[in-house]
Amino acid sequence: MCAVEDSSAPPEPESPRRGTPAWPTLLGVFAILFWSASGAMTRSLSVQVGAISAGAYIYLLGGVLGAIWVLASPARTRELRRLGWRYTFGAGGLFVLYIVCFQVAVGTSSSHEQMLEALVVNYLWPSLTLAFAVPLLGMRARPMLLPGMVLALVGTALAIVPPGDLSWAGFAARFSANALPYLLMLVAAVAWALYSNLSRRWAWEATGGVVPFFFLASGLLLTVLRRYGSPDAALWTTRAVAELAAAALFPGILAYSCWDVAMRRGNIVLVASLSYLTPILAAAVTMLYLGMPLGGRPHIWLACVLVTAAALLCKFSVVEPASDVRTPSASARG
Repeated sequence: MCAVEDSSAPPEPESPRRGTPAWPTLLGVFAILFWSASGAMTRSLSVQVGAISAGAYIYLLGGVLGAIWVLASPARTRELRRLGWRYTFGAGGLFVLYIVCFQVAVGTSSSHEQMLEALVVNYLWPSLTLAFAVPLLGMRARPMLLPGMVLALVGTALAIVPPGDLSWAGFAARFSANALPYLLMLVAAVAWALYSNLSRRWAWEATGGVVPFFFLASGLLLTVLRRYGSPDAALWTTRAVAELAAAALFPGILAYSCWDVAMRRGNIVLVASLSYLTPILAAAVTMLYLGMPLGGRPHIWLACVLVTAAALLCKFSVVEPASDVRTPSASARG
């Protein structure tokens, strides 16, 4: 945050540079750890209470708790006024799109195995975040960025092929059998990569506090989908209640809030590159939590390694500008 502000005009955010403080970056690391458990918890809760209902409950509860925390402090409430319309509705719309696509993809998967495959598709977002940082944040791209993106796509395709059938025909048959979860996860990955960059571009000076309201918007949209879709057969057990509370707090409101701060104030290249570990962590947690054998899907592990390697390759292919250059159009805040 700038030490001196011009009261006659909104402050201009600066592009990310080496002098960024360490604590926002650390929050991004916590978000990665929380998210590693999100797919497993969401899937387990969706099986018990229904896909759309699970998402509606998670994000409404997380949004209400977060909004109470924000509105309880006059200082935090005042900070909301610093957020421009582009961030609130542009980045916020991408946030909601990600949540809804992720939740519906997890719930509409025909099995735990397909959910895990779709989850690998979702983890295109670390590589996409770095690739989108080139046009959106003025980062410089090295020649290896394109091979890195190709490697990421190969990894996600490998996750979808049937075990023991590494062929195009096997991929096409597996994909066409129930394409919706894969397509939704792809849209989610693109939406989150765009959100991560645009939230940095449009709200560098803002403290934050709006994420809980993005949660509420996501929960309300899922509630509408639940109301006009086929009814879910809910089975509320002690485990379901515990998973709802945990999903709303940890992979939910805390993770997204931490990531929001990291993208706006932390080292975006470092945090996005550290997220390359998420596919491997998420696969392990998902298999253990859902009772799937760790050695039963070797091609999933290979896919996770390829996606991880791709994110690492993209990390070394994207560098920050040497000079401190203002982000284009950064001062035009709503």
